[in-house]
Amino acid sequence: MHYKVKARLIPEVAVEFHRKLTDGTISRQKPDGEEIVQSMRRAKIAESGTVRWSEVCYCPTPLQHERETVLDHYFTDLETEEVEDHVEFEGDDFMDHLGRIAASA
Repeated sequence: MHYKVKARLIPEVAVEFHRKLTDGTISRQKPDGEEIVQSMRRAKIAESGTVRWSEVCYCPTPLQHERETVLDHYFTDLETEEVEDHVEFEGDDFMDHLGRIAASA
């Protein structure tokens, strides 16, 4: 199933999240690591700080495993809504945003 997701990044862990997204830590996670990384590459961040992306998940509870292993460590106020396919959002590229935070740390 496809979901559109809305959440707020926890600023204190942004550098760690960027590192784990880019060093292979998250992509090696089975069964959903690659999808998490691809989802973050699709993600956009609005001026308000809200991050939005779409993601595929087959858990009985939307994004259950993804939340337990990754998402709840880096985001708050996470909301999901089932959709037909991936959704594109307006805003700045989230990975670029994380990269700027990491470069300034």
